[in-house]
Amino acid sequence: MDTARWRLRTGPHLLVLDACAAVVVIAAYAALAGQDASDGVPGFSGPLWEGWLIAVGVGAPLAVRRLWPLPALAAVLGASTAATLLDITRDPYLPTALAVYAVALIEPARRARTALALTLAGSAAAVVTGEAALTPSGPWAEALGTAALVWLVLAAAWTAGRVVRERRDRAVRRERRLAEEALAEERLRIARELHDIVSHSLSVIVVKAAVANHVAEERPQETREAVRAIEHLGREALTEMRRALGVLRGDSEGRGARSPASAETAPPPGLDDLPSLVRRAEQAGVRTRLGARPAAALPAGTALTVYRIVQEALTNVIKHAGDGTRCQVTITADARGGVHVEVVDDGAGNAAVTGRADLTGGHGLVGMRERVMMYGGTLEVGPRPGGGFAVSARLPPDPAQDTPTSRQETTA
Repeated sequence: MDTARWRLRTGPHLLVLDACAAVVVIAAYAALAGQDASDGVPGFSGPLWEGWLIAVGVGAPLAVRRLWPLPALAAVLGASTAATLLDITRDPYLPTALAVYAVALIEPARRARTALALTLAGSAAAVVTGEAALTPSGPWAEALGTAALVWLVLAAAWTAGRVVRERRDRAVRRERRLAEEALAEERLRIARELHDIVSHSLSVIVVKAAVANHVAEERPQETREAVRAIEHLGREALTEMRRALGVLRGDSEGRGARSPASAETAPPPGLDDLPSLVRRAEQAGVRTRLGARPAAALPAGTALTVYRIVQEALTNVIKHAGDGTRCQVTITADARGGVHVEVVDDGAGNAAVTGRADLTGGHGLVGMRERVMMYGGTLEVGPRPGGGFAVSARLPPDPAQDTPTSRQETTA
């Protein structure tokens, strides 16, 4: 049995309400059993204990109608039928309607429909037999009218139960869909972050390793410098990876520190970390210039997005342009927080540039577009008319930011 459904059936407040309803019904039917025929309607003429027994049979099962809806309905219907045949009933099967509601609310549709059909048939047979055959109190048409009223009450209770069930099912499906969408978004966020961290560092490492392998015998000093650069880049990538994983796990200790012991929870990179990206690109043979003209401090989330855009753009230059390429990185931010990021290269490196046409299908540009779309910005990428390649991103002001430090970014 579904755990949530079991909690719904056995909630303490629901059990209390059902127990109160059971007590009221028992008291009402006990009173009806002691009522005489002074109102012109045949009254119960049996022993008092039998009337109390029927009253308990009608009311007591309602206390457990959410735990065992079908057995409770069967018990209430049987006792109500006996009450009708013995002239105790004066209501249109309201206790049975309460049991039918629980069946419609909890049981599957086919089972609930079957229970309703049997309940309608049994109640109608009891009403018509009791009022028109055993102890006639009026013509057959009156008995049929009473049966129709009973049907109306039972059908209304069943319909109400199904409507409530459908609403709850829709709410559960909506929550499940939202949870799945949140999970998918979280996976994309993690994929973007890990791609940005790993792709850039490994691209530079591969370039430096190729250089070291090429000049290993002829220029050992240059080889050692390349190996040292590889070691430094590897350590930086490992530190940034630990930091990203720490944030993704929800760690909070040491946030804001840059000591080695708390590197995994250091603040996310921003504009102040762009010079390190430029140095890495230069170590890979790309002559890079950085021009940053922010008119005001940027929110942490916007600064991280700018950093990742520049990182991915420089990674593509390293991969596809090669040594000797000239690259210009320009960051312009206005006083309202809008940012324009532009990374342009001349494509004059030694590597072939034919692979640039395939960049639109890469994960890096997909992640770049997703980051820009999160802020409602625009991204333009493509070859330049005079040669080379250009990446241009515009981020509008973030309306959620009242001040540059009003929130902490979690590497989104």
